[in-house]
Amino acid sequence: MSIHTASKECMSQNRIQRGISSVAQSMGTLLVCVAAASPLHSQTHKVTAPQKVVRAVAVYEWTGDLAKPTASRLIPVSLFIDGKFQDADVYLPRPVPFALDTGNVYEIDKAGVPQGTVALAFARHLVATSAAIDNYDDGWTGYGKFSPPAPPKVSTLKPSRALGIITGLDDDDSTPHFSARSAQPGSGDAATPTPGSSSPSDTPADDPGRPTLHRSTSDQSASPNSGNTPENDPDRPTLRRHSPDATSASHAAGSDEVASLNDDPNRPLLHRGKPTAALTEEDIPKLAGLPGDLDLHRMVAVSDAADRPPHDFSRAWQDEAEHQAILAKMQAAARAQLSAYEAATAPHTIAPAAAAASTPPAPRKTTGKQTRVASAPPPPPPVPPEPLLDEQLTGYTLSYGGAPTYVFSAHTDGLDHDLRFVTVVAQVDMNGEPEFAIESVTDADHLDQTPRMKLVDAVDADASNRASLLFELRAQNSRQFALYRVIGARAEQTFITGSTR
Repeated sequence: MSIHTASKECMSQNRIQRGISSVAQSMGTLLVCVAAASPLHSQTHKVTAPQKVVRAVAVYEWTGDLAKPTASRLIPVSLFIDGKFQDADVYLPRPVPFALDTGNVYEIDKAGVPQGTVALAFARHLVATSAAIDNYDDGWTGYGKFSPPAPPKVSTLKPSRALGIITGLDDDDSTPHFSARSAQPGSGDAATPTPGSSSPSDTPADDPGRPTLHRSTSDQSASPNSGNTPENDPDRPTLRRHSPDATSASHAAGSDEVASLNDDPNRPLLHRGKPTAALTEEDIPKLAGLPGDLDLHRMVAVSDAADRPPHDFSRAWQDEAEHQAILAKMQAAARAQLSAYEAATAPHTIAPAAAAASTPPAPRKTTGKQTRVASAPPPPPPVPPEPLLDEQLTGYTLSYGGAPTYVFSAHTDGLDHDLRFVTVVAQVDMNGEPEFAIESVTDADHLDQTPRMKLVDAVDADASNRASLLFELRAQNSRQFALYRVIGARAEQTFITGSTR
């Protein structure tokens, strides 16, 4: 072999090796691309459109019994629409606000659990006058009829006391039955007849009274008795496919007939009670003014465009020991706030150091050659803590797995400046110690500066499965409603209505 030929063979082998390596590199690149593309393909998913929430929150107030209130009203608070809160009292008043349209149904909730419904019958726009004692009756108010929740359906089926008995199948040969001696399923063989019984082939075929099945022909329609057949009965209902022209004509005739019946003013209507739209002020007594705390009852009312499952935000006590422990801590925090408020609002007094300097020293008694200082009088006994009246402690779990949230409210005894109101909101940490998010104290003389906070209830105002605390902010002659979101022992006011003044 010549060197030239050997060199050619070497060059050919090198080309082949380079080709093989390039093909291998290409295949490796392709496999890497496929491997990289596979996770991307598996990670693709369908993105659903965000849910549109339209949810109105109101406060239902009544006196008397909830099932049959003496007087009632519905105060609109908030409307969550297009992803933000709107004032339900003024949103789209055309001429009635959107939240108070006749026929709107509000669900009366207690910590998220339905207690009944209120169907709005009418709404009124109240205007406060200067001659009125208070201005609580101001703005739009809805009125409707309360309906308790429907009782759960109870099954009327009762278990049978007698047990079923399976008797022999071959006792009576004259009764048709499925024989236990039938052939093996799927074999296609006929069952072995019982000795003494007749086979299907023994049945007479020419029995005139025996019913038969046969295919109908066109000649049978021309039978002499065709005029008496049920098929030709004009009053017999039939099931057949109509032509488009006949269908449209029948629909037109039917619609004209229904329209003529509906247009009859004397046509009787069948319904139970008076319809919601026909209820008047005589049927629904209107609640006016602001009754006392003992007479006025209130609950949260929610109206949603979608049917959502209930969510219970209440928190039950583990035992009475936990209740008393939390109550003692909330009472101590409330008394501390009252003491700080009294110190800040009390009239100016002499500073303790100046008072001590102005106090004359104790007199000295001289007996012979020794001088003794008379002993100081004993300190006065500690003042007992001021009693807290009408205490209310409510526990909530505002979100799934969230920290327990407690709301405590009370007031002191007295009139005017001596009548003070305190409200404390706290969340308990991992060690069971309360961390306070809201601490509010005011008195009867300064309600216009610092309104009294009265808890209504917890409510899911934006359908997020996370509840907010709804408070009434009551001033001297007016009031507002506000929503507070409490997270991490911090309270954020997410919405507040306009004042009734």
